Amino acid sequence: MAAPAGGAGGELELQAAIGFNGHILSGLICHPDKEHVLYPLGCTVVIQDMANGKQTFLHGHTNNVSCVVVSKSGMLVASGQVTFMGFKADIILWDFKKEELLARLSLHKGRIEGLAFSPNDLYLVSLGGQDDGSVVVWSIPKREAVCGSPASARSAGNATVLAFSRCRDEMFVTAGNGTIRVWELDLKNRKIRPTECQTGQLKRVITCVKMADDDSYFYVGTSSGDVLKLNTNNKLMSDYGPQKEKFSMGVTALLLLKTGDLIVGTGGGIVALCKGSNYKVMKKIQVQGTVTSLTHRGQGHQFFAGTNESQIYRINYPEFKEELIATCHNEAIHDIVFPLGTSDLFATCSKNDIRVWHTPENRELLRIVIPNMTCRAIEFMSDGRSIISAWNDGKIRAFMPESGRLMYVIDHAHSLGVTAIAATSDCRRIISGGGEGQVRVWEIGERTRKLEEVLKEHISAVSCIKIKKNDRECVTASLDGTCIIWDIVRFTRNQMILANTLFQCVCYHPEEYQIITSGTDRRIGYWEVFDGSAIRELEGSASGSINGMDITSDGTYFVTGGDDHLVKMWDYNEGEVTHVGVGHSGSITRLKICPGNKYIVSVSADGAILRWKYPHFH
Repeated sequence: MAAPAGGAGGELELQAAIGFNGHILSGLICHPDKEHVLYPLGCTVVIQDMANGKQTFLHGHTNNVSCVVVSKSGMLVASGQVTFMGFKADIILWDFKKEELLARLSLHKGRIEGLAFSPNDLYLVSLGGQDDGSVVVWSIPKREAVCGSPASARSAGNATVLAFSRCRDEMFVTAGNGTIRVWELDLKNRKIRPTECQTGQLKRVITCVKMADDDSYFYVGTSSGDVLKLNTNNKLMSDYGPQKEKFSMGVTALLLLKTGDLIVGTGGGIVALCKGSNYKVMKKIQVQGTVTSLTHRGQGHQFFAGTNESQIYRINYPEFKEELIATCHNEAIHDIVFPLGTSDLFATCSKNDIRVWHTPENRELLRIVIPNMTCRAIEFMSDGRSIISAWNDGKIRAFMPESGRLMYVIDHAHSLGVTAIAATSDCRRIISGGGEGQVRVWEIGERTRKLEEVLKEHISAVSCIKIKKNDRECVTASLDGTCIIWDIVRFTRNQMILANTLFQCVCYHPEEYQIITSGTDRRIGYWEVFDGSAIRELEGSASGSINGMDITSDGTYFVTGGDDHLVKMWDYNEGEVTHVGVGHSGSITRLKICPGNKYIVSVSADGAILRWKYPHFH
């Protein structure tokens, strides 16, 4: 698509997202059609087909999605978001089949804490965050608020969870820190009236609530690690448990089965099947991370669990065995690289691990774990025989790309952690940059690693290294405001580029007579390699640093990403934006155009990996 004159061009098409915000309680939902799961990722809601993994996206929120619900009929979806203190946070009502926005409902300030649909899709009830503290009932046919009220008594704590009656459109429950309330909607007088539930001597912080199918009782899970059962009619607690061995780190999710049994998810990563009024644990399994969502598919013969470490498990009820079906980074991703000449694989690195992904299926093929260390940068050797990586403990580690086996380690490569890494095309040398500003050249033999030279010019961390195709020259960008072009045969400085910025990224134009740079001053600079002179400067972003850039193999287009969460595609010669990609909710840390120009893959500080379709220019 051709870029409109003087404007910000077309939109990049988001093809796939690898990511799941597991910190949102009950964020993972299995749709009543048994074919789709929904979950929030950043400012979008992802709808994924379970059979073929195809994803569609609900775009419309201006900030991170904080909760999402599906109506009993499956026709409607509602999602709430966070916003800045004092501003209104929107709730968006969506049509599930058409995947389009039906209405924006805004009254609450700051954050939407919880949402629930009435059983016949007549009402939507919403709960504001702690700065808002109100509960509001919305009429779905009229798309307007019916009535509202403060969510909890002044003497009690904040209400944080919400559940609607399964049979009646006029009753719902809210609960939170020391408060459990059953509300009745009086439509004639446009009022909602709460009744406090009595729990006797027990003082509890409620973390989740589940209503029985016939409305006669409901369960609440607590941060103390027990479950309370309350009668909906007389508002009294009928029983609670387990009384002796409470669940460690609290109950964080509940699922009620048709048999009347309860499935409990805990802060310690246990998913347990409990029976009877003493809540005896019959079966249990351990998963990775705090269980934040439990959702069943159909009648409950199969259910899913989501954790705050961004893992999604499928658990089969009769055998009670778990299977990991989706996973992604749950910390900031620092780098993304493609191997030479292939777009089907890419690798990302983060705290604790490096992961290799299969691009067409968004599937994790390999995970290389180094606990408690952060990998800052990675590179595939051009012969494809190793992945080299830069770590914050000052070591350079090389792994085999198929098995993930450690090949070698260069200890004490840099004193303040290794921050950037690159390899020459003949695979005989590695050039690394450190947090102290040194650039070091390593000679890599069959069994030996030798330090060939130390280049001391930068006085702050090296953020990016690029090597010329002939392996005789490289450019290093640093947070000290300089980019230096080095002769790596004679080990001398050829040119130095100075700017009032912390340089985050640098790229050679494929013809290698120019370089482009960017960083915290939001400007994209074009520079002459020969004498280091500035050619031109573009305003790269309206807000925040630019952290990553990559250029096409023919040099006609390049992409940038940064703290404004936007992926921008630029025409190199015109210096204008041709396409913009909206979808990230964290700062973009790096991005790459894959070999063969099929996709653009961008990674962000919230652990999401987004794959965009490379636009076709006429």
